[in-house]
Parts: sequence; structure tokens; C-alpha cells
Amino acid sequence: MSLSRLVPMQPVKSLLVSVVFYEKLGFRVESRNDEWGWAMLSCGNCQIMLDQSINLHPDIPRISVLYLYPDNLVDFRHRAQENGLSLPEIDDTFYGMTEFRIEDPDGNRLWIGQVRG
Repeated sequence: MSLSRLVPMQPVKSLLVSVVFYEKLGFRVESRNDEWGWAMLSCGNCQIMLDQSINLHPDIPRISVLYLYPDNLVDFRHRAQENGLSLPEIDDTFYGMTEFRIEDPDGNRLWIGQVRG
């Protein structure tokens, strides 16, 4: 048995607010159903689903982390800032990555980095 792909589905309170946030990170909407409160977004070869119906406990902190690997971290961060996101500085980690960490509007955690070269 094998898997052909993995697409995370993030619980969100507002599909509209979340889609706007992820578009600022460079994602584009592939498919969307506002009646369901669901959307599939992509950026390069990466996909993510956003869904209001699975947000059963909207006030609890999220415990998952999505790690995004842009081709050029500095450029990715710069474009996201130009799109209106307030982002922390880039840090070098003890585990060999250069990264910054943010949360989406619903507290879903995103770590964005590349191997330190």
C-alpha cells in the first residue's frame, strides 16, 4: 500500500478571512464552495483545504504545525509583507533551518523556512 499525496485540511471560522490570508502568502483558490464553507488552495506543488464545518471547537488553541518550504525564503517573506501581512524577522534555528513562524487568523500554526546554506 502507498499514498499518492497528502493534503491538510485546516479548520477555519471564516472562509473569506482565511482565503484572503492564504492568498497574501501566495496561494490561489483552485476550488471553492461558499455554501459548504470549504476551499482548496494551492501554491506551487502544495495544496491546502480550508473548511468551516470541521471547526467544532473554534476557541481552543491549534496543536498542528504546517511547515512551508519556499524556494527563496527572503523573497517569499518580502512578497507576503508587500501583500499586507505583518511578519516576524527570519531566524536561524539550532536544527539547521532559516525560518519565521506565524499563525493564520484561526490560530493554525505555520512555520516557513529553508535549509540554512
